[in-house]
Amino acid sequence: MALSNNVIGCINLIALLLSIPVIGSGIWLAMEPDNSCVKILQWPVIILGILMLFVAVAGLIGGFWRIPWLLIVYLIAMLILIILLACLVVFIYMVTLKGAGHLAPSRAYLEYRLDDYSGWLRRRVRSSFKWDRIRNCLGSTNMCAELNQSYRMAQDFFNAHIGPLQSGCCKPPTACGYTYINPTYWISPINTAADMDCLNWSNDQNQLCYNCDSCKAGLLENLKREWRRADVILVITLVAFIFVYVIGCCAFRNAKTEDIFRRYKQGYT
Repeated sequence: MALSNNVIGCINLIALLLSIPVIGSGIWLAMEPDNSCVKILQWPVIILGILMLFVAVAGLIGGFWRIPWLLIVYLIAMLILIILLACLVVFIYMVTLKGAGHLAPSRAYLEYRLDDYSGWLRRRVRSSFKWDRIRNCLGSTNMCAELNQSYRMAQDFFNAHIGPLQSGCCKPPTACGYTYINPTYWISPINTAADMDCLNWSNDQNQLCYNCDSCKAGLLENLKREWRRADVILVITLVAFIFVYVIGCCAFRNAKTEDIFRRYKQGYT
């Protein structure tokens, strides 16, 4: 019995360590500027990781101090948390399944279209109330100013591999035919009817294309990439948690069997 309980305790120590990547993924997302502006995924991930940490601690105490009822609570709670983690993994995969960049003529960077992304993600940015808050948060960063510091000549900028947010928010769509002055200042559009964003572009450095659908699409592309990276970590952690949970269940069952056998022998001695 003591050996089985110690095995359960060691397994729960591993479970405790496995909660760290989940918490770390949430903290990493919270530190990314775009995720900190949107505030959708990081807190559910962090909260789930903290719950797993507390449950693992309960299992650790129950295993080493031989508290059967606490181990039963641990096994039930951990099963629920594993199911929640699996649901989160599937959810992230499904909402990030759609969306990709499009090549623009004579440009190295990609451009992004809002309609390419999942409906759930689009609803997070379509509301004017939500987008005003996100736009003000994005505008407080220096991502567009960095382009002016990095690129002087037009061809250098056209050959640059800039990120989705900079592509969508800091310049007008290529289809509008604006003339390049610098990365955040463009004049004389050729075709303002090519895209509604052509009319939304402003050379006001506080406005730029933050009101454009391309900016919303660039944000969603950034979120998609970061969420996919986090999802890989969550998938690996989920598989490890399931493995540890199954071993824990077997160890707990063996401990109960040993306890019943010991009591049975004591009854006949």
